[in-house]
Amino acid sequence: MRFLLSIFVLIISLNVLFSQEKEIEYVDESFIRCEDFVYKDYIASVKFNILGADLTMPIIDMSDGQLLLSFDDLEADVKDFYYTIVHCDKDWKPSEDLSEMDYIDGYSEEEIDIFEFSSNTLQPYTHYELALPNEDMSWTLSGNYLLKIYTRDGEEDLVLTRRFVVVDTKVKVSAEVTRAFDVREMDSHQEVDFMIDHKGYEIPNPKQEISVSVVQNGMWPSMKSNIKPLFIKGESLEYDYQGEILFPGLKEYRFLDLRSFRYRTVKVDDIYESRDGTDVELKKERFRSETPYIYEKDMNGNFFIENIDDKERDIRADYALTTFNLFTETPYEKGQVYLIGKITDWQLSDNYRMTYNEQTRTYQTSVFLKNGYYNYLYAYVPNGSDEIDFSETEGNSYQTDNNYTIIVYHRPFGGRYDQVIAVYSINSL
Repeated sequence: MRFLLSIFVLIISLNVLFSQEKEIEYVDESFIRCEDFVYKDYIASVKFNILGADLTMPIIDMSDGQLLLSFDDLEADVKDFYYTIVHCDKDWKPSEDLSEMDYIDGYSEEEIDIFEFSSNTLQPYTHYELALPNEDMSWTLSGNYLLKIYTRDGEEDLVLTRRFVVVDTKVKVSAEVTRAFDVREMDSHQEVDFMIDHKGYEIPNPKQEISVSVVQNGMWPSMKSNIKPLFIKGESLEYDYQGEILFPGLKEYRFLDLRSFRYRTVKVDDIYESRDGTDVELKKERFRSETPYIYEKDMNGNFFIENIDDKERDIRADYALTTFNLFTETPYEKGQVYLIGKITDWQLSDNYRMTYNEQTRTYQTSVFLKNGYYNYLYAYVPNGSDEIDFSETEGNSYQTDNNYTIIVYHRPFGGRYDQVIAVYSINSL
């Protein structure tokens, strides 16, 4: 009897240990990436913005408006895609002190039920859309959120994730963008200075309770975060740092017009149909690190889908395997070159890493792109690093047109989550 009891206790202990291991695996950051990321190769053309405004960041007022997610499934079948949202703290980690019931109004999981099949395209696909909030799911708290899309196999089988921000405006923000103060960076960098006016909104200990993030052109990976006020003057918080809230100016983004595959636009060298569909070869481009700044109106790294041959862009725009060519006499020995922009989710992905072609003396990468208009840059990354150096490939100028988004977080003493109490956008021009 004592032996059987020991065996029973051992089995229970093993089950508990296994459950703990599974739980640890579930919350591991390698499983849930709180960032914009596509996990499946068959997913393309992901857009997430304010409904009716293609080029906006997914930042929405607590009680007004909707966000629209759209994407294509290149396997062109019907899949059961599900979605949920996760509340995150100011550092984009799941809010540990909140349960789904604290911030979700409605169902905690729902299926995406809006989809259409492509029509008259060489590349078949299924187009999916999701608007949030909706009658099935909404939110009750402000803050950072992660939208998760996954298959019927559950949240372990992620398809894509997207960040978004819900703001409940309580304070006012004013800001300006200036040249860097340091003479060594004066011609290449931009500084963001701002002030928060919280008149009528109580913040007993601003340096402990308030935190600010600043994002350049919607590029989440390079944001400046956890910024504390430099001066506190009554009900005003001042952030006039010298050389702290500093960003490389970049150059105006390169552009690519693929709104039609019937004719060659200025960047296109050739368009031809192969057995697998349409191929687009782009003209050779050159490094801009040594060229002077030239103003060109751009979309600050964004893109939109459009087919000028047909008004129905969602299901009648086609795809083409598009080859980018960056010319240089000799390749880098101590670093890699990447294509980067909103089309890459600002990620240094192997899918967008360029390889050097000795015959053409160009760095090349081929990307499956839908009819549309695209912005992008070329990025240099030293071996063994994940730090982008645009000065090598593009150069930086303080004159460049960049957009900055300031996000103000407040966690009162004893609070369980980071509220977003203001969002303010400013252009450098």
